[in-house]
Amino acid sequence: MLTVDFDRLGLRPGDRVLDMGCGAGRHAFEMYRRGGDVIAFDQDAEELAGVRDLFVAMAEAGEVPAGAEADVKEGDALALPFGDGEFDRVVAAEVLEHIPADIQAIQELVRVLRPGGTLAVSVPRWLPEIINWKLSDDYHNTPGGHIRIYTDKELVDKISKAGMHYDGVSYAHGLHSPYWWIKCAVGVDNDQHPLARAYHRLLVWEIMKQPKVLQLAGKVLDPVIGKSMVLYFTKPDAA
Repeated sequence: MLTVDFDRLGLRPGDRVLDMGCGAGRHAFEMYRRGGDVIAFDQDAEELAGVRDLFVAMAEAGEVPAGAEADVKEGDALALPFGDGEFDRVVAAEVLEHIPADIQAIQELVRVLRPGGTLAVSVPRWLPEIINWKLSDDYHNTPGGHIRIYTDKELVDKISKAGMHYDGVSYAHGLHSPYWWIKCAVGVDNDQHPLARAYHRLLVWEIMKQPKVLQLAGKVLDPVIGKSMVLYFTKPDAA
């Protein structure tokens, strides 16, 4: 289930790409399939071990083009262990809402991106997220949980002030917002509630089978209640 549009990001085979805060690796895997030279970066060593194993399995299964490379790196988002301008593309999907020093994290993303390179940042969208917070304290009051809700204007301003040119926004996962509203209403850990179970089955059907009726529903709902907003930026060329 991808949030970032890699065509819009401009990803090309051979690009050196960073997935900052990769988690389980969903975006890193897609960038690897597209021929990128991928670094999956996270602070969770256990998650990174699983990502590395799947990178190996993908290569052995012939799922990646010749020349594509992928590796993992553990570290701190506030002090990325990479050189200035090292990456052609950078992705930070659903990460900044967890980081207290978000401006410092943004500065690091910009630093490691080359002039002319592109950045995609996704965070929970304001309206669906504020509803979750109103319905349930448990949704966000957890260790490592969401500590802020961004408006698009706020996040565009923060990233633009770090030296990036704003290219536009898209929204994703409109079908997923109602699921989280249900979860927050009945209890975020109450997976056995009939309504939560029924909606979860719908989402599994969407992800696994991609029926046309749900693809159409998603296209209608994404601009209205898409759970994630994705902002795209370009780093200006050096003078």
